[in-house]
Amino acid sequence: MEQYNTRSNHEIDYRIVGEEMQYVEVELDPNETAIAEAGSFMMMDEGVQMQTIFGDGSGQNQGVLGKLFSAGKRLLTGESLFMTAFTNMAQGKKRVSFASPYPGKIIPLDLQQLDGRIICQKDSFLCAAKGVNVGIAFQRKLGTGLFGGEGFIMQKLEGDGMAFVHAGGHVFERYLTPGEVLKIDTGCVVAFTQTVDYDIQFVGGIKNSIFGGEGLFFATLRGPGKVWIQTLPVSRLASRILSYGTTSRREEGSILGGLGNMLDGDGY
Repeated sequence: MEQYNTRSNHEIDYRIVGEEMQYVEVELDPNETAIAEAGSFMMMDEGVQMQTIFGDGSGQNQGVLGKLFSAGKRLLTGESLFMTAFTNMAQGKKRVSFASPYPGKIIPLDLQQLDGRIICQKDSFLCAAKGVNVGIAFQRKLGTGLFGGEGFIMQKLEGDGMAFVHAGGHVFERYLTPGEVLKIDTGCVVAFTQTVDYDIQFVGGIKNSIFGGEGLFFATLRGPGKVWIQTLPVSRLASRILSYGTTSRREEGSILGGLGNMLDGDGY
């Protein structure tokens, strides 16, 4: 039996291609639009029109002040006031593709099946169907506000369309039962449903604080709800690359050490 959807957002088809460095190919019917952050565009068919828009294109009846306020909140997440809209202006189906910025996985989120709202890391959004609202979610708890550098301001995706977020390394889902608590590194949280309670806790003990090497804070997630978790936060990847490039290189297992670097040309 054929089922009819009652989405208010644009309805787009998609496929995710690749393994470690993925891209998502979105298929647009005539006059359908996908929105994306600047820098995620990869390629598109002829007939797709690319246009910079103010905000995310949702809430067309908000008025000027409403649109300004909505777009302005995005600045708090480190994003631009503007996004890019890709509209099929031709006859027949056309495709536009968006690439992941670093090794990992693209997660498709059908907001209609997720009660219309997802909370995610502020830099994880990749693209979505037009009509999806991309805003911010302030955490209400004092602990989160004071100590959660990565968790104080999260991003929220609202609507009933498809949205796509990107995560680093391997990505997996975990469902938390009512009252079940998961303690996790703040950077490893990709997204969670709106029923999950999120907070930041201090790692107690002077040994943990000084010698632990895992940071002073971790996130606590309390069910019920679904959580998406990544094994390689981009902040962790960036810090490793930065430390490798700004310190003297030492080959693992090498007994020559700095002499070995000089012999292979790195000492000059």
